[in-house]
Amino acid sequence: MYERVLITGGAGFVGASIAVALKTRFSGMQVVALDNLHRRGSELNLPRLRAAGVEFVQGDIRNPEDLNTSPPPQLIIECSAEPSAQAGYGGSPEYLIQTNLVGCFHCLELARRTKADFLFLSTSRVYPWTALNELAYDENETRFVLADRQSLPGASANGISEDFPLQGARSLYGMTKLAAELMIAEYSLAYDFRYAINRCGVIAGPWQMGKVDQGIVTLWVAAHHFRKELNYIGFGGTGKQVRDLVHVDDLCDLILDQVTSFDRYHGQLFNIGGGRDCSLSLREMTLLCEKITGQQIPIAASAENRPADVRIYLSDCQRLTNFSGWRPRRDATDILTDTWNWIRAEENTLRSALGA
Repeated sequence: MYERVLITGGAGFVGASIAVALKTRFSGMQVVALDNLHRRGSELNLPRLRAAGVEFVQGDIRNPEDLNTSPPPQLIIECSAEPSAQAGYGGSPEYLIQTNLVGCFHCLELARRTKADFLFLSTSRVYPWTALNELAYDENETRFVLADRQSLPGASANGISEDFPLQGARSLYGMTKLAAELMIAEYSLAYDFRYAINRCGVIAGPWQMGKVDQGIVTLWVAAHHFRKELNYIGFGGTGKQVRDLVHVDDLCDLILDQVTSFDRYHGQLFNIGGGRDCSLSLREMTLLCEKITGQQIPIAASAENRPADVRIYLSDCQRLTNFSGWRPRRDATDILTDTWNWIRAEENTLRSALGA
């Protein structure tokens, strides 16, 4: 078992959750969370990390010298990212590319020097939005639905598998993550260290600081709790676009298995998500938020699509389930309820971070 683990983006939603899960499971492990605290609300995770016994280092993966922790890590979990699919549009993509691509390169250089294992948190956004929006679909009262028969490999009513074609535009954000995936595989072969890649769909749950362009579940639950207006954006303003959801604790369960069995996972790439059974349209999320919080709020409609918007994305995780037996244990109601309970418990602290 690893004695020293470095988690980049370690004060973010996913990174902090993984750090706490690792330290809770392996009390003797030195877990270092490195983060530049760029994202609003990430500083709120610092007391949580400290209480769990996680060491926090304020640093930036854009600066290679910030990664020179001592002693060096035996495992690097690369969670740092500018995570918005809207990043770079309407302005410079410099921070996006420097963080997601150049920053990953700096982490790989650390792995090259130390022979540390490398676990990378990638994204479903590597799949081209152009091709996803051309898939056959039906429309019912509350959502768009993928048709049973599709013309592209890796696509079915169950969602998108790892075999889906990668040709086409995928967003500037998705481009950086796919380029990082390719770089990781090349570095591993060239410099002889182990790696694994997780392509995650929408991750949700407590401690996510949701914004309009990333963290949709927290944004929706918080808006209902604090009685703030929302907006159905794109695809006619119907609110029928669909995403699958995975609870951050289900993701952490998988990470713990990967950490304890890294030799088995070496070289593997898997989709991670809730799949068709744990998915919601925005309209369905609204109804579930109303049920859980007891609040109704005004929701406007904006018909125009944003850059790289996707009508339907569902993670087909059958390859991972066949490989390891992993499947999500928490459903959409669990995810939204846990998020609401967290917001209620931390309401005063969260008002500013969630824009309430």
